[in-house]
Amino acid sequence: MKMFVTERRNKIMELLHDKQRLTVKELSEQIGVSEATLRTDLNKMEKGGLLTRTHGGAMLNQQNQPDFDTSFSVREKQNRKEKSLIAKEACRLIEEKQCILLDASSTALELARYLNQQMIRLTVVTSGIQTALELKDNPNITVILIGGVVTKGSSTIEGTLGAELLDKLHIDILFTSANGFSVENGLTDFNLYEVELKKQMVNKAQKIVAVIDHSKIGITSSALFASTEQVDVLITNNAIDPDTEKVLINHNIQVISAL
Repeated sequence: MKMFVTERRNKIMELLHDKQRLTVKELSEQIGVSEATLRTDLNKMEKGGLLTRTHGGAMLNQQNQPDFDTSFSVREKQNRKEKSLIAKEACRLIEEKQCILLDASSTALELARYLNQQMIRLTVVTSGIQTALELKDNPNITVILIGGVVTKGSSTIEGTLGAELLDKLHIDILFTSANGFSVENGLTDFNLYEVELKKQMVNKAQKIVAVIDHSKIGITSSALFASTEQVDVLITNNAIDPDTEKVLINHNIQVISAL
């Protein structure tokens, strides 16, 4: 049976999660597609940060390995300039006295830093510990930290223990990043525990703004937390190719390039 691109790449990730390292020949035998097709997939997935190409195959990146102790400080330093541009554009969508929701991504932290420089009264709800700490001393911003489980080496609240809090709030806008975004599969991430909370966040917000750098466009990770139909705005740091942008517009998604 023929597999769609996203299904095939999901299968590649499943196999790599299991084996950590595989050759193109092994992948071809297990998935049932040509080695040439798989090489194209692997090159695209490497650009998206999902894996690392090796001689004759690929290996799972450390941050995608189940036992990897993810360092937020490392992710925070990656693509800092691009995240700053995205944050500036995201800030334009926020109005006085709104209640906004920020996930625990490093891009959302960059948005928090930018908000700290503005004279605006807000309520900010977040699942990011660093984001809450960034805003806690701002007299114009009320900060609400969602409760839950904090894992070693992480600045992220995981699980759904604090999800009931969201039922008591009116959330105007959710700003969220992801490990990947594709038209077929929407917003996806590899941390299954964090994804469960993100699903709740998506369901409670009136407007969903995806803040995604260009390397993650067209990539699908392990678990879905928002379908394409649920996304209202996509902010990225680079111009999207015209065909992809046309498809997104047909899905009623506003595309903003932070150049």
